[in-house]
Amino acid sequence: MPKIFLTLRKIRPVYDVLSWVLLLICKLFLIADIILTSLAVLTRYVSFIRFGSWTEEMVLTCMAYMAVLSAALAIRKKGHIRMTAFDRYLPEKVLKTLDVIADVSVLILGVVMLVYGWKFATTLGSMGTYISIPTLSKFWQYFPIPLAGFFMIVFELECIVEDFEAFWKKGYGEEAKE
Repeated sequence: MPKIFLTLRKIRPVYDVLSWVLLLICKLFLIADIILTSLAVLTRYVSFIRFGSWTEEMVLTCMAYMAVLSAALAIRKKGHIRMTAFDRYLPEKVLKTLDVIADVSVLILGVVMLVYGWKFATTLGSMGTYISIPTLSKFWQYFPIPLAGFFMIVFELECIVEDFEAFWKKGYGEEAKE
């Protein structure tokens, strides 16, 4: 096995930390989402509690962050939906090649999300404000797209390295001989 793969394995703890931080962020957004949704429902039925309509916009923003960031997490864990019906009929090299093609395609999507999402968030997104919170820029509503694009790129690079490493091994499940 080429030394490059052994060297790249040494940075795997960095990916583990990034994944842990991203999971923590998703959990915090979920907690905020539950609290804000509870407050929004409570204000509808309890007249002396007033939080206004800002909770509904914040719930949607939290959901946007959770949706795209958890999708980036799923890339690392290979938890996305994939068709495996024909995998047992295809040669192993073809499967590995299809994995590389799929990972490169998702990497390209991550780059598009990062570049155009950032452009959109900083131009059009930063011009507007939330309706119920006029002091808060809409940038924060569109920021999850480039942020998720960044994490998708990072985790896809790890997956692509693993795909190429699989070409050097006999199979997916075996550990590399050092």
